[in-house]
Amino acid sequence: MLGVTGSDTHKAIDAVWRIESAKLIAGLTRVVRDVGLAEDLAQDALVAALDQWPETGVPNNPGAWLMATAKRRAIDGLRRGKMVERKHEMVARDLETRQEDTVPDLHDAIDDHVGDDLLRLVFISCHPVLSTEARVALTLRLLGGLTTDEIARAFLVAEPTIAQRIVRAKRTLSDANVPFEVPRGPELEARLASVLEVIYLIFNEGYSATAGDDWMRPALCEEALRLGRIVAELVPNEPEVHGLVSLMEIQASRTRARVGPAGEPILLLEQNRARWDHVLIHRGLAALERAERHGERRGKYTLQATIAACHARARTAEETDWTRIVSLYDELSEVTPSPVVELNRAVAFSMAFGPAAGLELVDALAAEPALKSYHLLPSVRGDLLAKLGRAGEARAELERAAALTRNARERDLLLARAARLGEESQAAT
Repeated sequence: MLGVTGSDTHKAIDAVWRIESAKLIAGLTRVVRDVGLAEDLAQDALVAALDQWPETGVPNNPGAWLMATAKRRAIDGLRRGKMVERKHEMVARDLETRQEDTVPDLHDAIDDHVGDDLLRLVFISCHPVLSTEARVALTLRLLGGLTTDEIARAFLVAEPTIAQRIVRAKRTLSDANVPFEVPRGPELEARLASVLEVIYLIFNEGYSATAGDDWMRPALCEEALRLGRIVAELVPNEPEVHGLVSLMEIQASRTRARVGPAGEPILLLEQNRARWDHVLIHRGLAALERAERHGERRGKYTLQATIAACHARARTAEETDWTRIVSLYDELSEVTPSPVVELNRAVAFSMAFGPAAGLELVDALAAEPALKSYHLLPSVRGDLLAKLGRAGEARAELERAAALTRNARERDLLLARAARLGEESQAAT
């Protein structure tokens, strides 16, 4: 036993849970056939740790201790028939035919194929039968080991709302009899896309928070990166997994440079690139190489990672290869057509060929229904108008963008830029 007690023990338990909970729940789910019940068993083991470890100390192998405790709870439940009461017919049939072998079989089942079980848990947490919000919440709960309070605070949602999403998600999976398995054949691509979508949604919410007082929520970025790296290890031959990891690594490398001393946003071209994390950049570029090596055609994450790599390789903003970035956006728009992609392409086009050329493309997007409430459309338009010397129009666009965004830091940034334009306009007259 390690000689730690009190608050140190609770910190250790938190750390162990974050590391081990997904493997624990995954192993149990394959046996009890119910992700909700598996989580209950894992939580029972956690409660036992919270009760015993402050007195006995943290075990030398805390993950194994939690697994052993959860096994005992599962075995006790099987023996009492609780699994049958909760409609676990498959387990019940095994008990009827092989009653005496239940205990050793359960031990073997939980211990075997940990990696396969973890991959199954990834796919079931992100199953398309669930809403996007439910998939995000369940993934952070089961794979991230986050509490409902932590998830609620991360997404600025009431804790009871998150708790209900998780409960309903587990009930939906049970009612739909979703199998605990890795999809095969044609289904794999669609299901993997759902997994990657969830991970990227989590990362994006951390990288550019949609609402609240903070420009970034780094903990969400870190959690998404951790999940992405896990999936990349579990399905190493899937190029888009490496593409997503590459994209997140490179974007996360800018974290320290994206926020000023008072928490204010610092935009890409104004960042001090010496503050970028070059270890993360190196890891991102390595992941990009793996994505390109495994894929015949670049997917949307690999293409976005390639664009991010163009920025990462430029020692200064002026050295950015904007012409290449435009061509990459051309390719991206073919893979995943979207008004947002076209808006990003317009920004790159303006950097490569001038603000007037970029504004023409942006104006062509003004009628897009998907961009009606998208604050970055007037933000980009305002920036281009300012570069063309049309300060009054630019100010109005930036103020409109500020009214549309739900993020307080971004709103302050946009209003400050609008105010500066107003001052410049007055000075000119």
